Amino acid sequence: MSAFEVRSGEILFVKSVKDGIPNRDPLNDSDARRLFGEEDGRISLSDVSIKRDVRDYILARYPDGGPGHRYHVFVRKQFKEDGKTLLGRGSLAEEIKKQSGVDSDDMKEVLCRAAVDVRLFGAVYSVSKSNFQLTGPVQFGWAHSLHPVESVYTQGTVVMPSKDAKDEKSDGDGEGASQGTIWTTYLVPFAVFVMPAIVNASIAKQTGMDQRDLDLLLEALWKGTLHRQARGRGIQQPLFLLHIEYNDPFFRIGYLEDALRLEPGPEEWRRGNRPTSLDGVKLDVTRLVDRVNHYASEVARVRYWIDPRLKLVGELPWEKQEW
Repeated sequence: MSAFEVRSGEILFVKSVKDGIPNRDPLNDSDARRLFGEEDGRISLSDVSIKRDVRDYILARYPDGGPGHRYHVFVRKQFKEDGKTLLGRGSLAEEIKKQSGVDSDDMKEVLCRAAVDVRLFGAVYSVSKSNFQLTGPVQFGWAHSLHPVESVYTQGTVVMPSKDAKDEKSDGDGEGASQGTIWTTYLVPFAVFVMPAIVNASIAKQTGMDQRDLDLLLEALWKGTLHRQARGRGIQQPLFLLHIEYNDPFFRIGYLEDALRLEPGPEEWRRGNRPTSLDGVKLDVTRLVDRVNHYASEVARVRYWIDPRLKLVGELPWEKQEW
C-alpha cells in the first residue's frame, strides 16, 4: 500500500444530545424522526444530517480550501454577490475550479481533485452537457437511539413584537401586536445515538479519496458535532468513535452497531426511569470487542476516540487516540 492509500473498513460513532432534536421530521410537525414502530420507541437521524455536520466543519476549518486547495466543499449554501441568489451546481463547481486553480475542462476531474466531500461521499452532477454520477466510498447508515425516546412538546414566548405597534395604553389597531409571539417545539431531554458507516477502498480509488481525507472525516465527525450548533438541535456531544481497517478490501464484519448496548436497558426507559445525563448511563462494549476479536485475522488496525466522561462496561483493547 502507498502512504496515503485507504483500506476498506467500518466506522461507529456514538453521540448524545440534550434538550433538542438533532434531525427533525418535517412531515411530523418537526418532531423527532421515527423509523421504528411505536412499541420500539427509538428515534433516528438521517445520514444527510451527519454529512452536513462534516461539511460545515470542513468549511469552517478550511474556508479557502486548505493545503493544496484539496478541501473545498461542493455541497454547500453560497450566495452570489447580491446576497440573495443561491448558487446552483454549475456555479458552485466553477467557483471551486477558480479557487483551486485546477486546470481541466472536465468538471468531474476538477471536483474529485479539489472537493473533499465529492471524494468522500460522491456526487450527482448534471449541468448543461456535463453529466456524471459518482458513488461515494464512505456510506453512512441512519443513526438510531440506543434506547426508547419520548419527545416533549413545549412552548414559550418571544418578547420582541411581531411588528411595529402603538403604545399598549392607546386605542386602535396596535392591540396584541406588541405582545410578542408564541413559539412551540418538540425536544428530547436526553438521548444517545449510534451511527454506522462503511469505507470501500475500491471506490476510493475511483474518486481519489486517500488517508488524509479519511482522517479529516473522522476529525469532522467528532469536532463537527461540537461545531454545528443551533438552538433546536440541542447541545450535542461526541462520545465514542471507532474506526476499523481490514486487510481484505472485500471483507466486512457488518452491523457493528448491533453489538453495542446501553445501560439501563430499554425497559427502564419505558418505565419512566429515563436518565437525563451521561452520569446515568453506561455503554456496554463487551459484545463489540468479542465480535471484532473473532475476526482478528481480517483486521489490520482498530483505533478509537472516547469522551473520558463516558462510563464503559468492558474494556477497549485497541489504539486509543487523542485529538
